[in-house]
Amino acid sequence: MKFYDSVGPNPRIVRMFMAEKGIEMPKQAVDLRKGENREAEHLKRNPHGQMPTLELDNGNYLSEITAICEYLEEKHPNPPMIGATPEERAECRMWTRRVDLNICEHMGNGFRFGEGLKFFEKRIPCAPEASPGLKMIAANRLQWLNGQMADGRDYLCGKRFTLADILLYGWLDFGGQVGQPLDPANTNIVAWVARVAERPSAKA
Repeated sequence: MKFYDSVGPNPRIVRMFMAEKGIEMPKQAVDLRKGENREAEHLKRNPHGQMPTLELDNGNYLSEITAICEYLEEKHPNPPMIGATPEERAECRMWTRRVDLNICEHMGNGFRFGEGLKFFEKRIPCAPEASPGLKMIAANRLQWLNGQMADGRDYLCGKRFTLADILLYGWLDFGGQVGQPLDPANTNIVAWVARVAERPSAKA
């Protein structure tokens, strides 16, 4: 396998996932700033022109971070980062879905349509007027999540550190760099961030 890597939260999430599982493979950097991801060579790997992409041993390509991580989990089930039982896997997928749709997507587009507009407006359809509202929704959902973590859970799935945590951490860390810092009033999430930051995979 070969991992096509770049700057940005999504490739980092897969790198963290691989680091947690001890997976190593060749990596090839794709320069997003120069638009290399929009050139014909990369569009053959991923017609959406997005990052990251995983080249499989059979020569096929896989994109979308949850799909890549699910595949890697099946190929390398230990240590389980999604789950070892149907119940654990369902719980992780539930939280991953909640985090992705309600927080990460809104943070991402809030940035693309706001601070990142000059970079993205020539690459994707942008709605600058939507940026403040998207950021507000992400902040509201983080408040909700903070309440959900008030029961003393260490991670989103209780005592288990999973893909859901990696996804949220990658985007919250990125958000703090692009004008969407975590509200310190979300004390449960602030404590959670500190726990995740201590893991060696956070440096991936």
